[in-house]
Amino acid sequence: MNTIRFGVLGTAKIARTQVIPAMQQSHLCEVAAIGSRTADSAQQTADELGIPASYGSYEALLEAPDIDAVYIPLPNHLHVDWTIRALMAGKHVLCEKPIGLDTDEVNRLIDATARYPDLKVMEAFMYRHHPQWVEAKRLVDAGEIGELITVQSFFSYYNDNPDNIRNKAEIGGGGLMDIGCYSVSLSRFLFDAEPIRVCGFADFDPQFGTDRVFSGMMDFSGRVATFTCSTQMTKYQRVNILGTRGRIEILIPFNAPAGAPTQIIHQRDGHEEPVRTITFGVCDQYTIQGDLFAKSILHDTPVPTPLTDAWANMHAMEVLMVSAKKQEWVIC
Repeated sequence: MNTIRFGVLGTAKIARTQVIPAMQQSHLCEVAAIGSRTADSAQQTADELGIPASYGSYEALLEAPDIDAVYIPLPNHLHVDWTIRALMAGKHVLCEKPIGLDTDEVNRLIDATARYPDLKVMEAFMYRHHPQWVEAKRLVDAGEIGELITVQSFFSYYNDNPDNIRNKAEIGGGGLMDIGCYSVSLSRFLFDAEPIRVCGFADFDPQFGTDRVFSGMMDFSGRVATFTCSTQMTKYQRVNILGTRGRIEILIPFNAPAGAPTQIIHQRDGHEEPVRTITFGVCDQYTIQGDLFAKSILHDTPVPTPLTDAWANMHAMEVLMVSAKKQEWVIC
């Protein structure tokens, strides 16, 4: 087997506009089928994207014998249940972030994976696989900004549509779950550690009940990460990584364009060229993510981000929300 045949559960926008087209560019991934709640919806998306097969239910797709793995872009509250059902059907799973609604759900998934040791499951945090993040992490680990002291991140957009799943609290909507999860993830990634305590602030939409603005501080044993995310603020994203002898600024940290180069700024105190811009060629982080997941299946190697990382990220988000509601620091 030289390629992994993927089935897609659902016709979510991220699947249609980003992930499926990206995986269709891969030499290791084949998008072989798509399933939806109705046959018409599945067929329409299959026709638009050139997908060979369509199914009028998620169950029918999982029963297909020629599907090796599934990609799950469903709403957050459906992630764990359908991941487990895919495992029961003998499929590997690449599931959108966040992997579940809380740590209890992630624990349930981890317990389920123990029954299927030959199947791979990975949370789809695509940003970590982009070359700009690979290089940023290398620079930090190599001491190219001195000792890492603080990480600041921002991620926001404006969406006040009451019908949008991101504005439905009961199914895992809100800023922290949708985009704040990136800030938590990247902070843990860069510090290569877990926060020992956190402090959160949330502004809840009076109509939706979701956190429309969330700010957090995470204490990594005296080093700090701060972030703000919002679902009702001007569109913006940026990450600043500061150390004792330099800094890194990632200009488009999360939605890196698939069709254009990206850049990061690296300041190195004491060098003849103190500030340099590092440019990365055109690439698609979703293609890279698909390739890495496919390789783990083809070569039976660990996935790049294991479920233990998903649990740790979810735990940090849970404690941040507890802190925001209590309005005090909370120990992790």
